[in-house]
This record gives sequence, C-alpha cells and structure tokens, in this order.
Amino acid sequence: MATPSAKANTGGKVKKYLREVRAEMRKVTWPNRKQLITYTGVVIFATAIVALFIAVVDVIIVALSRLV
Repeated sequence: MATPSAKANTGGKVKKYLREVRAEMRKVTWPNRKQLITYTGVVIFATAIVALFIAVVDVIIVALSRLV
C-alpha cells in the first residue's frame, strides 16, 4: 500500500510534468491559418489517393479470386 508521503510525491511529479509540458508547448511554432488550411488539404488529398489505390487493388483481387 502506498504511504501518504508517496502519494504526495506523486502529486508533485504530476505538477512538475504538467509545468514542463506547458513550457515545451510554448516553444512550439504553430502554423498560421493559411498554412493549416494548406496542410489539411494536402492530407485530405493524399488520403483520397491512397483510398482510391486500395479500392482499385481490392477490386482486382476480388476479380482474380472469382476466376479461381
């Protein structure tokens, strides 16, 4: 069973961790709105291309499996 001092120590560790996370997040260079929209469009486009490729491969595999 954890002792009261161990529980208090854990609480201190959590607070220290959250302070460090906050400090690191302030160092991050966040994209502006235009960059965010551009990057989102690129991700959506790339996802659509990959989905289309997988769909075509799936149709080909199904057609080949019906021949067997």
